[in-house]
Amino acid sequence: MTKGNVLVIGAGGQMGRVAVAALAEDGWEVTAASRGGGRDAAWPAEVRAVPLDRADGAALAAVVGEGSDVVVDLVAYDAEHAEQLIGLATAGRIGSAVVVSTAAVYEDDRGRNFDTQAEPDGFPRYPVPVPESQRTVAPGGATYGTRKVRLEQRLAEAGDVLPTTVLRAGAVHGVHCRTPRELYFVKRMLDGRRRHALAFGGASRFHPTHTSNIGELIRLAARAPGSRVLNAADPQAPSVAEIAAAIGRVMGVETPAVPFDGPPAADGVGDTPWSVPHPVVLDMAAAERELGYRPLTTYADSLPATVDYLTARLAAHGDWREAFPAMAATYGDALFDYASEDAWWAART
Repeated sequence: MTKGNVLVIGAGGQMGRVAVAALAEDGWEVTAASRGGGRDAAWPAEVRAVPLDRADGAALAAVVGEGSDVVVDLVAYDAEHAEQLIGLATAGRIGSAVVVSTAAVYEDDRGRNFDTQAEPDGFPRYPVPVPESQRTVAPGGATYGTRKVRLEQRLAEAGDVLPTTVLRAGAVHGVHCRTPRELYFVKRMLDGRRRHALAFGGASRFHPTHTSNIGELIRLAARAPGSRVLNAADPQAPSVAEIAAAIGRVMGVETPAVPFDGPPAADGVGDTPWSVPHPVVLDMAAAERELGYRPLTTYADSLPATVDYLTARLAAHGDWREAFPAMAATYGDALFDYASEDAWWAART
């Protein structure tokens, strides 16, 4: 006997693959919807995989069919997506939802947030750790964070019709990540770079969130419908220097970090995908209290699988831009500008 049926929207992504497997193992009848409609090899045969264009409301209604006890939406992005879910719930076709949002919705008490970080002294100074009660950016349509807030607020307004658990994720990592931050160090080590310049004293902390821990939160939230907002993150938030050392241990390479005070150099030397001037650390007490959440892995324990995935993909494609096109589009060639790094090292000796 199953717990009921659950639809996972965005099942083909790094979070979706894990969420589908976790829910199926927990006894749910799972429909895995993604743009391509493909399957993951780890899913049990009972999982039903279907194609879905998330923006197409009629297609979504058809996939929901006569009804879904739970909808897990990993790609909802704005109020329009909330309206789709609420409309189906109003018609009695969705019982509850779990929707993934982002820690990028938070702002500090002076109004600084991820959208202001390029301004002088624009990076937010959050409390450590950040609770879910921390203020958020104003809803709007201009940026990722403002649109996510608009999504969150609309779902909260409709909590009596569609009880929804919103999960505010940190820096998501794991196998199948399209923009894997770990690539920064993995590729350098494969390329024989044996020291890493790290801005902000190597102390930057940008809370990571492993896909298996998100999967566990989704599993628990599906079991306990309710209207709530919870942070979603790993049990620790390691510094960038600790991340470099942990990846080095997995790869069997000694890679000393060379921290320096202040921001990255003008040519980007010392910048990494985790480099922030002030810590971003999420408080997980509410998830533990409300869902009984216990993380399935730590950042360090999850690294071997991630490193294996990255090295295999690099070997298969040769050029890192072909292996991870989304990473290249996000960070550009400056991510591995070794010429600038060598010039910077030479100037310091």
